Amino acid sequence: MTPPRPYLVRALIDWIVDNDCTPFVAIASDMDGVTVPPGTAKDGRVVLNLSASATRNLEISNERLTVDCRFSGKPFHVTAPMGAVVAVFARESGEGMSFEPSPAGQTPSVEGTPPTKPPPKQGPKLTLVT
Repeated sequence: MTPPRPYLVRALIDWIVDNDCTPFVAIASDMDGVTVPPGTAKDGRVVLNLSASATRNLEISNERLTVDCRFSGKPFHVTAPMGAVVAVFARESGEGMSFEPSPAGQTPSVEGTPPTKPPPKQGPKLTLVT
């Protein structure tokens, strides 16, 4: 059973900070319920620095991520459902984890129930290298 996304996001951020790195999160900005400043998205994603020195009031609940941060020096309150979090990684090394965006209302539940049916099973694939 896969742990729910909120627990993974919190654990990854803690792991990154514990290793003296800067936690970044990528959010799918085109999903319902995402609030980011206009014009800050690139290719449908917004990348946020979640370090303690760059943000205030970071909250990660089972339903959403909220944080106060600055864009071009102006404060902004960012809100995103957990299904919109597509990656958590360290700026310095790029190590972290990526997720598939979950449609609205299909964020993994606390019980760990998968939001959609599992992908079809595929057999092994061999490639001849000459």
